[in-house]
Amino acid sequence: MSEPASTLAAFAELLERLVFTPGRNGKVALLRQWFASQPDPDRGIGLAALAGELVFRAAKPGLLRELIAERTDPTLFALSYDYVGDLAETIALLWPEDSGSNAPPPGLAEVIETLETVPKSALPGIITGWLNALDSGARLALIKLITGGLRVGASGRLAKSALAEWAEVDVGEIEEVWHGVASPYVPIFAWLEGKGPRPDPNGAPVFRPLMLAHPLEEADFARLNAPDWRAEWKWDGIRVQLTAGPGGARLWSRSGEDISNTFPDILAAMQFHGVADGELLVLRDAEVAPFSDLQPRLNRKVVSARMLREHPAHVRLYDLLFDGEEDLRALPFDARRARLEAWFAREAPSRMDLSPLIAFTSMEELAEIRAGTRAASIEGLMLKRADSIYSPGRVKGPWWKWKREPQNVDAVLMYAQRGHGKRSSFYSDYTFGLWRGPEGDEELVPIGKAYSGYTDAELAFLDKWIRDHTTARFGPVREVEKALVLEVEFDAAQYSPRHKSGVALRFPRIARLRRDKPAAEADRLETLEAMIKR
Repeated sequence: MSEPASTLAAFAELLERLVFTPGRNGKVALLRQWFASQPDPDRGIGLAALAGELVFRAAKPGLLRELIAERTDPTLFALSYDYVGDLAETIALLWPEDSGSNAPPPGLAEVIETLETVPKSALPGIITGWLNALDSGARLALIKLITGGLRVGASGRLAKSALAEWAEVDVGEIEEVWHGVASPYVPIFAWLEGKGPRPDPNGAPVFRPLMLAHPLEEADFARLNAPDWRAEWKWDGIRVQLTAGPGGARLWSRSGEDISNTFPDILAAMQFHGVADGELLVLRDAEVAPFSDLQPRLNRKVVSARMLREHPAHVRLYDLLFDGEEDLRALPFDARRARLEAWFAREAPSRMDLSPLIAFTSMEELAEIRAGTRAASIEGLMLKRADSIYSPGRVKGPWWKWKREPQNVDAVLMYAQRGHGKRSSFYSDYTFGLWRGPEGDEELVPIGKAYSGYTDAELAFLDKWIRDHTTARFGPVREVEKALVLEVEFDAAQYSPRHKSGVALRFPRIARLRRDKPAAEADRLETLEAMIKR
């Protein structure tokens, strides 16, 4: 068992090494070492922090701002924060050294227990004592724990994948028990080390990893035989999973984030027992509203009655994963579709309907149908093999997504720069990139820059997000955490030796923000290169 004084320092070292380690494989190696070398509950606390599962009721960023304000000149702090771009790092660097402090540094478990249990009135003194006892690296780790914004290039999904690789199990197995066990996940570690049983959610609603589709390319299309496939509309909302039963109900985003509180109208309609897969939309007079009408509902902690009334949420169902306790994922798509239709007729859930199957007799006929999707304000088509089982992750072949024109890609925001004129006070010029390289060791390469396409509300969100997630500065340019996905629309793409990626875009613009999509699921450079060849 490590000494309490060393555990926070070990976590600080992990965060620092994650920041400066490029590539997925290197980060996974660091996390595997953390799981193997740290004791319980410390390793589980680190995992929870990386997964964004630590939320403290009383300890908030505002408290830290107040503490540093008592110790620094406000102008110095404002200038430093603007330059550094990260609240935790700014405070860690500006916090005055206390040569008279002889208190031992806190242990990681001690920090978490204290933040969860002590009265709010006692926190300023306790946190001050901790910060006085730590060096700048450990201060940074402590502040990041409190604020919940680690920003070290390791997402919750990556942490779970590293845990799965360390234990030599499929990440889907961890996902299936994750939401049934609370931090610091001692039962999960006991199970993975063969010291305890597989955690049983006991009827609690848990997230099951979604099945994802690959973009349909011309060569793939040429090999498709119409009778083998089923087609659906690709609705322009966000993918969700609905889980309900005796243990409660939850609405999950595609990445497994619990968004139930943001959509209480949908949650109230989940009076069934099962797990369904669908698309979250805004529906008015039986017509799907534009995605921009759904955006005001996303990422809200408080949803007003007016918001519920003016932006009514609806789920269009694609698939049924569980009917009661029965797992249907091993059934072929046609069988699951029949079960979905029977289940829907039986349960008749409000605020939901079935995504219709599209009738077609040939692939040529389906291509003609797709050609009309833009005029119909539909994002495109989904093609699913009639015999495909529901396999978690992006398995190439069983499912295809066939988007409408114009061309677009999901790219990751990499750099930002202030605009000009009325936008001179905003970070409004964005450089974005796609993934390149062998699986497991990808890198982001920039493919273009955009200055338009977003709304004023999106600009305000982006500006704040960029300031809060800056990792480096190069004169007027900020490098940001590679975590925000932008859907980039463009007229054409062409090869360009002047760009690192070898590709340039013609008239790129931001079609929308994909806050629901993890950066790891953004498109690869090969997807864009295939568009040039077409």
